[in-house]
Amino acid sequence: MSAEHPAPESYSYLGPAGTFTEAALKQVEGAAGKPWRSVNNVGEALADVLEGRSAAAMIAIENSVDGGVTATQDALATLPGLRIVGEYLVPVRFVLVARRGTRLADVRVVNAHPVAYGQSRRWMDSALPSHGHIPATSNVAAAASLLLNEHADAAIAPPGIVDHYDLEVLAEDIGDNPNAVTRFVLVSRSTALPAPTGADKTSIIVELPSDRPGTLLEMLEQFSTRGVNMSLIQSRPIGDALGRYRFVIDLDGHVLEERVADALLGLRRFSPKVLFLGSYARADGAPVGIDPQYGDDNFVEARDWLRDLVSGATAD
Repeated sequence: MSAEHPAPESYSYLGPAGTFTEAALKQVEGAAGKPWRSVNNVGEALADVLEGRSAAAMIAIENSVDGGVTATQDALATLPGLRIVGEYLVPVRFVLVARRGTRLADVRVVNAHPVAYGQSRRWMDSALPSHGHIPATSNVAAAASLLLNEHADAAIAPPGIVDHYDLEVLAEDIGDNPNAVTRFVLVSRSTALPAPTGADKTSIIVELPSDRPGTLLEMLEQFSTRGVNMSLIQSRPIGDALGRYRFVIDLDGHVLEERVADALLGLRRFSPKVLFLGSYARADGAPVGIDPQYGDDNFVEARDWLRDLVSGATAD
């Protein structure tokens, strides 16, 4: 089937081939052997899902160096009917590539995506102190441009780019942070909840009910009083007025766990808008630590105790 009319079971990702997003999609077992649709931006990837061109889309949502990907967060907040069904981690590594025959000493101008350039700046300033920078629309586009024009002598690109383009690697591991990693999420229209694994994450987006002192604290108390840890919280402007913000939040735990469910109930009573984006297994598989007082049994026992009080049954 052609790229213009992909099969319904196809998967969309930020392309072209060789991107970190493609590397994330390669981790999805269900995507193996299915058609993959290369798109230009997050909006196009999510539109593919909403309009039925793809079953799911892989998109970047967080980077350990730069934080949340705001384009993704804003899109998920404003496009209804989407759920996160999985997360995947990709180490961020960069290489410097050039046309064959180019030496490092020949490099004067470098083509690079602004994020990649910012994460490789210390190496660039040390190895090429007099270099110039031409911004690129993507990491792969930076490398591909070397074969199309003479404006740049080299490009910052992902490892493995030479598998797709006839280029030469001048330097490896040029990123400033060897521990950098990007978190990707697989998004679909499925509302089916996977069973809790004990190593799960729940993503939500919340709007505050009003702009008054203590409102943010009231929101945070919905989690702290139930022993629910937040692994990410980031504010984004709603856009309808100054001072109006929504919060993108990742919670440690699954919505089918009593403490998480109870926190969401409290949040729903407090906030005019709570958007549930999904509960899914953590990519790192790390078990979520739970204080015994916030275990499921304690919530069930507390409800049973209250029911006995209301019904008039004898209770200790």
